[in-house]
Amino acid sequence: MAQYHSLSKELQERILEDREKHKKNPYAFPDEKIVRRRMDHDKANLWRPAFVRDVEKIMHVPYYNRYSDKTQVFSFYQNDDISRRALHVQLVSRIARNIGSVLGLNESLIEAISLGHDIGHTPFGHAGERILSSLYQEHTGRYFNHNVHSVRVLDDMVNWNISLQTLDGILCHNGELELKEYRPCGMSTFVEYDKKVEACYVDENAIGELIPCTLEGCVMRICDIIAYLGKDRQDAMRLNLLKESPFTAGAIGTSNGEIINNFSVNIIENSYGKDYLKMDEEYFDALRQAKKENYEMIYNNKSLNDLYENEIRPMFGELYEELLRQAESGDKSSVFYRHHMAYMEKNNFYVKSHVRKPYAEQEKNQLVVDYLASMTDDYFIALYHYLFPKGKHDVKFVGYFDL
Repeated sequence: MAQYHSLSKELQERILEDREKHKKNPYAFPDEKIVRRRMDHDKANLWRPAFVRDVEKIMHVPYYNRYSDKTQVFSFYQNDDISRRALHVQLVSRIARNIGSVLGLNESLIEAISLGHDIGHTPFGHAGERILSSLYQEHTGRYFNHNVHSVRVLDDMVNWNISLQTLDGILCHNGELELKEYRPCGMSTFVEYDKKVEACYVDENAIGELIPCTLEGCVMRICDIIAYLGKDRQDAMRLNLLKESPFTAGAIGTSNGEIINNFSVNIIENSYGKDYLKMDEEYFDALRQAKKENYEMIYNNKSLNDLYENEIRPMFGELYEELLRQAESGDKSSVFYRHHMAYMEKNNFYVKSHVRKPYAEQEKNQLVVDYLASMTDDYFIALYHYLFPKGKHDVKFVGYFDL
C-alpha cells in the first residue's frame, strides 16, 4: 500500500506564520551578491533578474537542444515513454524548486543549476561517460567527468558569462555521491572555483570532495538523486526488465511518487530555517538501500552492459582515434572540422573568452572529447557508420513493437 508522508502540523503552522510575516530565509543566496567573470555585463533588471538571466542563457545554449536524444539510463529501446536526459533535468528542476520554495531559497538559482547540470553529458549515459574518460585518461592522463564537462561547455566553450554560483552548483552536483547532511562550502571567487575544476581533471578522487557553495546547489544535488531513483524503476518496469516492484519499501516507499514526496517532506522537516540540508538517519539509510537495489536490479543488468562493452566501447575507441587524426591533420574538409570546429567558429562561442587560448588552439585531445561528449546517441551511431561504412559494430534497438 502506498505511503505518502506529510509535514508535521507544527512545522506547517510555523511556515504559514512566517509567510504571513513576510519572513525571509537569511541563508538564501541573494541576487545582489551574484558573481560573474565580467561584472560589467549582464546587469540584472526588473524583467530579467540576476539568476533568471542564467536560466535563459542555459536554455538557449545550442547544446541544450541535444538533451532530447541523450540516454538517461536505457539506450537500446525505442520507447517514447521512458526518460531521456531532457526530461531528467526538468524533473530535477521541479523537485528542487518545490523544496527550495518551501525553504525560502533562491528558486531561479536552483532552476539554473538544475537545467544546466547535465549539459556536458556524453551520449549513452554513464556508460558513455566511463568509456570516454578511459580514452581521455589513456591519451592525456586527465579524467573526464560529465559535471566538470558541463561547466566547461558553459564557461569555456560557450562562455556566456554564467555566474559563479550557477557554475559551482553544476560542478558540485554529482548525484552518485549522497550525504546525510549538506553544508555549503562558502566559496566566493573564480580563483577558488578554477582550482576546483582543474583538480577534477588531474585527481580522480577530487570529484568526491566537491561541496556546493550555496544551499541552492545543495538542494539541487540531493534532488538529482531523488529525481532518478524512482523514475528509473518506473522506466525499467515499462520496458519489462522488472515484472513487478521487487524493491524494499522502508521509510520512503518504492514508487516514483512516494520517493519524491517522502524525501521532499523529510528534507524540509529537517532543514527549514537552518543553514544546512539534512535528512533523518532512517531516510539516509533508505536512500542508500534504494540506490543499492537500483544498481543490482537495473544499472548492472548484464544484457544492457554487454551491449555497452561489446558495441559502444569499441565504437567510441575507433571514433576517438579517427577524430584525433582529423584534428591533428588540420584538414578543413574533415567531419571534425566541418561539424565541430566550424560550428564553434560560426557561433562565435569563444569570442571575448577568459580562456587563455582561443578554442582552435587548445589541446587536440580536449577538442575531440568536446566533440564526442556533445553528440546525441543517434548522431554518434550515424557518425560511426559514416566514417566506418564497413565497421564491425552496430546498435540493435528493441523496437516499438517488439515488447
